[in-house]
Amino acid sequence: MAASEALCAPRIARNVGAPEPKRNRRMSRRRVNQLLKRMPAMLAVVALAALLPHAAHAWGRNGQKLIVNQAIDTLPPEIRGYFEANRATLLQHVSDPVDLMAKSTTERRNHYLYFDKYGRFPFAALPRNYKAAVSKVGKWKLEGNGLLPWQVGVYSQKLTEAMKMGHWDEAKIDAAILAFYVGETNDPFHTTDNYDGRLSGQVGIDERFGSTLVDRFSSFFPMRPNDASFIGDPTDHAFESSLASHSVIENVLLADRNAQLGQTSYTDEYYDRFYNLSAAILIHQLSNAATDTGSYWLTAWINAGRPQLPH
Repeated sequence: MAASEALCAPRIARNVGAPEPKRNRRMSRRRVNQLLKRMPAMLAVVALAALLPHAAHAWGRNGQKLIVNQAIDTLPPEIRGYFEANRATLLQHVSDPVDLMAKSTTERRNHYLYFDKYGRFPFAALPRNYKAAVSKVGKWKLEGNGLLPWQVGVYSQKLTEAMKMGHWDEAKIDAAILAFYVGETNDPFHTTDNYDGRLSGQVGIDERFGSTLVDRFSSFFPMRPNDASFIGDPTDHAFESSLASHSVIENVLLADRNAQLGQTSYTDEYYDRFYNLSAAILIHQLSNAATDTGSYWLTAWINAGRPQLPH
């Protein structure tokens, strides 16, 4: 059935056995023409949804919890008590954005940024100011290529406002969700169109690197995050973290290829090799994620006016 026939079918069915008034026929044709004109855009939206990343979970649930636990230890005494007291809540809600992705396809765009779509490193073609980026790139294309650094900026501001207003229950949740997005800026595969290795013939590399290695070897990680420090521009810092993560992608891909040599499947031997070849990068990225998370929490508190925290 042709597209125009399919669109008209319900109207025809309602008028079987009786001639359709001319006015209705004109309205039907007008409506069909309008829908046909919109169809390329509608199909493009459908195509984009099909190409969006799967609900990839940066670092896996264990990795995100590791980041939160380590981030608390980076904080100065003035605010560490509050986060220590709410550790269980932070760990419970750090994966809330994953649940939101299951409910809303529009949430996915907040979890990545395809730097590859904007030329070559350091991708100066992409403005870091959101309005400037929309003006230059176009909102539809910008959202399709991901909004991760801006989402970090949004939640940094949300946490700041919650602390400023003394909304401590809300602040706990905002801090947990902010930690998730900050963790993603330190995951190399949330900064590239080759997010799951599909473009390099290494499908599933994101899960093997960011989740399986963490699950298998995290008890051996010599994590050494730095002390939290004030961040002058939360969105710009998220861009810098994402760029640093993007710069190690080729090294991780090479480690994966070398670990697969002589292997026909992802065996224990493969994972032992992969870990030995990529552990330095993995631990460095997770340590940076913990440092960044603590720094964003500290920054929100400072920008809120250093309010007295409940214990």
